[in-house]
Amino acid sequence: MKQEILKQIAALSTAAFGLVAALAWNGAIQAIFKYVFGTTDSITAMLVYAIVVTIIAVMVTMQIGKVSEKFTK
Repeated sequence: MKQEILKQIAALSTAAFGLVAALAWNGAIQAIFKYVFGTTDSITAMLVYAIVVTIIAVMVTMQIGKVSEKFTK
């Protein structure tokens, strides 16, 4: 039961962190893309933005999974 609660907390924390991080970095990343591409409305800029956010989310999720695994052992 204790491990299941820890897994759920880790899952919820991961989801919450992903949302908060995406919202926090949204303006900064869009400003960078606007500087590089001239606009954030182009399809290329939107695709690159989505890829960058996805890579960051995957890396953070992997790190949280490692920490969670250490606590469950």
